[in-house]
Amino acid sequence: MSSLTLNTTVADEATVGDVLNIYRRHLSRGRARLASLTGGAMEVASDGAYVWDSEGKEYLDCGGYGVFLLGHRHPKVVEAVIEQIQRHPMATRILLEPVAATAAEALAAITPPGLDYVHFVNSGAEATETAIKLARAHGKHRLISAVGGYHGKTTGALAVTAKPLYQDPFRPLLAAEHVPYGDAAALAAALADGGPACVILEPVQGEGGVVIPPPGYLTRVQQLCAEHDAFFVLDEIQTGLGRLGSWWGADREDIRPDVLLVGKNLSGGVIPVAAAVATEAAYAPFNKDPFLHTSTFAAAPVAMAAAAAAVTAIGSEGLVERAALLGADILERIEKALAPLRGGPVVDIRGQGLLLGIELADAHAAGELVLHLMEAGLLVNHSLNAHTVVRLTPPALLGDGDLDRISDAFAGAATALSRTASSRKGSL
Repeated sequence: MSSLTLNTTVADEATVGDVLNIYRRHLSRGRARLASLTGGAMEVASDGAYVWDSEGKEYLDCGGYGVFLLGHRHPKVVEAVIEQIQRHPMATRILLEPVAATAAEALAAITPPGLDYVHFVNSGAEATETAIKLARAHGKHRLISAVGGYHGKTTGALAVTAKPLYQDPFRPLLAAEHVPYGDAAALAAALADGGPACVILEPVQGEGGVVIPPPGYLTRVQQLCAEHDAFFVLDEIQTGLGRLGSWWGADREDIRPDVLLVGKNLSGGVIPVAAAVATEAAYAPFNKDPFLHTSTFAAAPVAMAAAAAAVTAIGSEGLVERAALLGADILERIEKALAPLRGGPVVDIRGQGLLLGIELADAHAAGELVLHLMEAGLLVNHSLNAHTVVRLTPPALLGDGDLDRISDAFAGAATALSRTASSRKGSL
C-alpha cells in the first residue's frame, strides 16, 4: 500500500455493516443511506495526496471540501502538532499563550495590508458569525450576501448562505438580502435602498459551483461599500491561503475588506481552525472588550501550532505558485478528457488555481460523474449550493504520476457517461 503502512485499530476491524448500523443508530440515517449508495467504503488512513479505505483501496484525494492544499498529514504540520500535544495542547485561557501570538503574527504577515487583528475560531461558520457580530457592534444590522453564496450553517451564517434547502427548516433567521453574484449594479441598488449594511461575499463562489465573477467586480464592491459606509466582509474560507493560485482572492484586484474570513487550509489538513482577520478600525469593539465574543476552545495551542505550521509550509514550499501551475494543467486535462461530452452531459468546465468545477446538464449526471471517478480511485465533491457542479480542490503536492491518474480517471468517466447518454437517447 504505497509507502504507508496501515495500523490495525478497532475502527479498521469493524465491518462496513457494523459501521453503517452505528451510523443509523447514533449518527445519521441519511448519511448511512448515502454511504450505501456509494458502496459503503470506509476511509481509515491518509498520507500526502492519498486516502485508503478499509479494503486497502487507494484514492487520490481531489475533494475534501478544500481543506487539503497541503495534503494529508503534512510532516511539518504533524510535527508541530505532536510537539505541542506533548508539551501543552490546551490553554487555561487565564495566562498569555505564546503559540496563539506566533500563529496570529504569521497569518497577519501574509494577509492584505491593514488586516492586522486576528480572531481565531474553530470553524469557517464561526468565522462568519464573528464577522456578523463585529458588523453589528458597528451598527451595521442589514445583511447582504449573494445568491449562491455559502458562508456556513450556524444560525447567523445560515442567514447569508442563500439556499432555501438549508434555511427553510430553521426560519425565522436573521434578516438578510441576497443579490445576484457578480452584478455590481444590483448591489448598488440594494445599498442605496436601506440602512447601514454588512456585505458578505466570496471572491469565487466555491459551494455555489465555482462561479468566477467578471473582472473588476470586487473592486466595484469595495467602492460601493466605501460610498455607502457598509461593512465589507470577504469570505476566503475556501479560496484563501493559495487555493486560487494567489495567497488570497483579494490579491487579484488589490482588495482591502474590513474583515477577511480564513479557514480550511489554515488547518494544514490536521487540526480544525479558522479565523476572522480585521482592520484595526473594524476590530475596535473586540480590542475594547476581549470578552465580548469568546469561545472556550478557540485559539487552543494545538490548533495554533497547526495554523502557524500550515502558513509557514505554504510559503516556504512555494505552494501558492504551484497551485496556479497545477490548476492550469489539471483544467486542460479535464477539458481534453471531457471534450466529446460538451453540448451533452457536460455544460461547462471552469476554474481558478486549484478550485475547479465541471457543470453537468443535471444533478443525476453530476452524481454519475462523482461515482465513476470514485470507482477509478479519484475523490471529488459535489457543490452544496449547486448540485449540478462537480468540484475539485486538489492538494498542491501533485506530481506527474498523479496528474496522469487524473487524466485516466476522467477519460474513463467520459466513456461511461457517453454510454449512459447514448442509452438514454435510445430509450426515448
